[in-house]
Amino acid sequence: MSDAPVALTEAEITEHLAQAPGWRRDGHEITRSFRIRYHGGVALIVHVADIERLIGHHADIDLRWDLVRFGITTHDAGHRLTVADFDLAHRIDTIATAHGAEPTS
Repeated sequence: MSDAPVALTEAEITEHLAQAPGWRRDGHEITRSFRIRYHGGVALIVHVADIERLIGHHADIDLRWDLVRFGITTHDAGHRLTVADFDLAHRIDTIATAHGAEPTS
């Protein structure tokens, strides 16, 4: 029995995206950006990183002066999208809201 994550089908990805407003598909990852001042962005990233450590799933994060961008894919599934990616996306949305970050889309 394999513990490798299972990649979602195209239909499943479409369904999950419909339940994750603001997240966009970019190839085999989902992305979303938030407007927040630099130091607030650092705090947001630390909060997200704490949750990522607990759940064992991590986003690629890009921090700019007034913007934080998250990109999520499952490396262990061959850089494909899995349920874990959408779970992390929902968690990031909740954390971003708590930090007062404004979605760019």
